[in-house]
Amino acid sequence: MADVDADTGPAPEPLRFFGTTWVERGGTYALRRVVVAAGSLLAAAAGAFLLRLAYEGLAIAAVGGLVSMLVVVMFAACSALAFRRTWEGFGRRPEPADASVERSMASVRTIGFLGVLLAWFVRCFVEAPGEKLHRAAYDRERELHTRRRVSRAGNPAVRSRKRR
Repeated sequence: MADVDADTGPAPEPLRFFGTTWVERGGTYALRRVVVAAGSLLAAAAGAFLLRLAYEGLAIAAVGGLVSMLVVVMFAACSALAFRRTWEGFGRRPEPADASVERSMASVRTIGFLGVLLAWFVRCFVEAPGEKLHRAAYDRERELHTRRRVSRAGNPAVRSRKRR
């Protein structure tokens, strides 16, 4: 949650790689989105190259067609699951009851790192990854802060009594 200052209101939560530039979308926000998109795409390309080397290692070891096929299917399935979970994570916070599911998905996300990186790449075309979620929480906190400030305006001891 955002910290609340009595005078200025709630402070926005910083996003990874973006800080608080997402609030006003000013400063280096656009440049950061381009850099994060390019970085995630480069990391995905490097990861795909390493997976190719690993696959060639399996071919050199002559482990057989079935093992090679299982490795390819495993990385493809884990990448697809990791992409979907990462994409959904940009729009909603996990429920406390889902904590064990999120922990168990950590290994799938590690194996399917290509899906995670590609989700970051694609999301940078729309917004900073996670911005929608943080913006909704920040706007809600600002609205609550404004309502509290308006409802507390004035000293109740100084208010005049209504005449009957």
